[in-house]
Amino acid sequence: MGPFPDGAFTMSHDPSVARSHAFQLAQTLMVPVTVFRSNGAFGVLPFAELDDGEAELIAEFDPFETRPAR
Repeated sequence: MGPFPDGAFTMSHDPSVARSHAFQLAQTLMVPVTVFRSNGAFGVLPFAELDDGEAELIAEFDPFETRPAR
């Protein structure tokens, strides 16, 4: 696998973009995914990879539910 494109790991300042990406990622990986805020920006990670207290949790998407888990 080659290098990642520029901006591949940037965080969004728009919560709606982060929620959209989280929903798609949860559906693709079939694992719960969390939207979090850190340093004023929003990011998305699988729930199991986010450490407690590391960031402010905004929402969680479970691929087996039709609505956000939180």
